[in-house]
Amino acid sequence: MIPVPKDFVFAAAAAGFKKADKLDLGLVLSRRPALAAGVFTTNKFQAAPVLLCKERLAATRTARMLLANSGQANACTGEEGLLNARLACELVAKACKVEPESVLPASTGVIGNQLKLDKWRDAVPALKKSLGAAGPMEFARAIMTTDTFPKLAWGSLSVGGTEVRLLGMAKGSGMIAPNMATMLGFVLCDADVEPDSWQETLKACADVSFNRVTVDGDTSTNDCILALANGASGVRVSGREANAALKDALCEMLQALAYMIVQDAEGGTKVARITVSGARNDADADLAARAVGNSPLVKTALFGQDPNWGRIVCAVGRSGAEFDPDEVTLALGEIVIFEKGRPAQGDLDGILAPLMRKQDIDIRVSLGKGKGRATLLASDLSRDYVTINADYRS
Repeated sequence: MIPVPKDFVFAAAAAGFKKADKLDLGLVLSRRPALAAGVFTTNKFQAAPVLLCKERLAATRTARMLLANSGQANACTGEEGLLNARLACELVAKACKVEPESVLPASTGVIGNQLKLDKWRDAVPALKKSLGAAGPMEFARAIMTTDTFPKLAWGSLSVGGTEVRLLGMAKGSGMIAPNMATMLGFVLCDADVEPDSWQETLKACADVSFNRVTVDGDTSTNDCILALANGASGVRVSGREANAALKDALCEMLQALAYMIVQDAEGGTKVARITVSGARNDADADLAARAVGNSPLVKTALFGQDPNWGRIVCAVGRSGAEFDPDEVTLALGEIVIFEKGRPAQGDLDGILAPLMRKQDIDIRVSLGKGKGRATLLASDLSRDYVTINADYRS
């Protein structure tokens, strides 16, 4: 049984945006007004639901509903797309008896197609009927596109002896190199939180979770995380200690979801944890980690279970980070395979073969004696990734 935060209910329906009988429309309704926060893609081409959410969060920090669909991204659709996003919210809001302005929408799917409002209208009765009967698992399934499994995580903390619950749901397996969040992410919490702290906490936790993953180096037009905190637990989270505990719980939950996204990378078979230390500063460490994690040559070597240290060192060298090549050390797991400008001696392929067969692989790079550090989760690149994305629109 998934521990759902108090006073949140779910609905899901098959609207026909994807294939027949596949859930592709879902909502989360808070029975009371909730404090809302969001972080969004930095891609210049921002989808209509992203623009609408930013507009509504700027006007008010409260919301009642998260409304999400898959199969239609509603991105690069101009003024018509923005109008359709509003109309879709109005259709569902009216059925659920909430104000349209209290609905925060999110969409995922093929870029460029307008929303099929006739399908939205037809689906609303089924969506309303499922309200309260569906659960978070059905909602998580409704937002999937090329995902192979629904992604949920939850956590809790005790404040003054009373439990506060957190629930997170996400989708994403391709077009993943977020510069804010993931393709779609949703957070529910039943604490009474401070408005400024809630937004800051969400952003900080996104930075150490979804902003630390890459599948293919692409930042989507639709990336967003939306978070609601409705206070239904009766617990007020206030002050440094309580806010720190909430932040820890939220970050841990989002990191679990971020791992699932890399684990479910389109055709992916590996999760590489790339840690760069000893850099001049954190920015240089990040440059090096992302160069390794986004390198097609490194990713294909991971898929082929080939401990090709030359590809990793080459990626670090072109990353733009400042360092002395003679001070670089590279290890896979605990095994040092490169240091002082040259590979280690011995049968490295044979020694590393058992490690390379594992799903999780640690790549550790030290650039020197600096204090800069960064960590990134990255997938490999398989034949299936090419197949999936070559046929995505067909």
